[in-house]
Amino acid sequence: MPSKRIISEHEDKMRKAVEFFHDELKSIRTGMASTGLVENLRADYYGTPTPLKQMATLATPQADKIVIKPFDPSSIKEIEKAIKNSDLSIAPIVDGKLIRLDIPPLSEERRKQLVGQVKQLGEQTKVSIRNIRRDANKVLEKQEKDKNITEDDLEKGKKQIDDIIKEHTDKIDSIVKHKSEEVMLD
Repeated sequence: MPSKRIISEHEDKMRKAVEFFHDELKSIRTGMASTGLVENLRADYYGTPTPLKQMATLATPQADKIVIKPFDPSSIKEIEKAIKNSDLSIAPIVDGKLIRLDIPPLSEERRKQLVGQVKQLGEQTKVSIRNIRRDANKVLEKQEKDKNITEDDLEKGKKQIDDIIKEHTDKIDSIVKHKSEEVMLD
């Protein structure tokens, strides 16, 4: 297996790890309402745990409100139950065929907790990226040992992997900084 292909495959894994991290951050509250808070909550829909974004229209008509309108009005009780059982600490208000969520302002202490959570998720993502680097280096070393690539190719490959990991960790740091600022805004 040529070193370019090994590097490309592992770079793709790193990119996916960063995308997953970015998606995880959508569920962390900021001072404003965001459908990302609830879109991945799973409600029981005919015996299958289904994400809300597949069961309902989600909207933020105001900066402090989320409106959930189920495609199937009979699922409203299950959606309400999923929201109550989540760690959002927001009481759903059933209004006919809609569910309204009033997003209360965050306290300073809670904002700091959320920033800590963002940083922790960022560190976990960096660890997973470093694990991907370790795996890539092992594959490159095995290829060199099996005489499929030269020693120069091995060194170039390791340097490319290090450059790619630096790029992705910088991206993670940037995302963490941006989300932390967003959480701390009033």
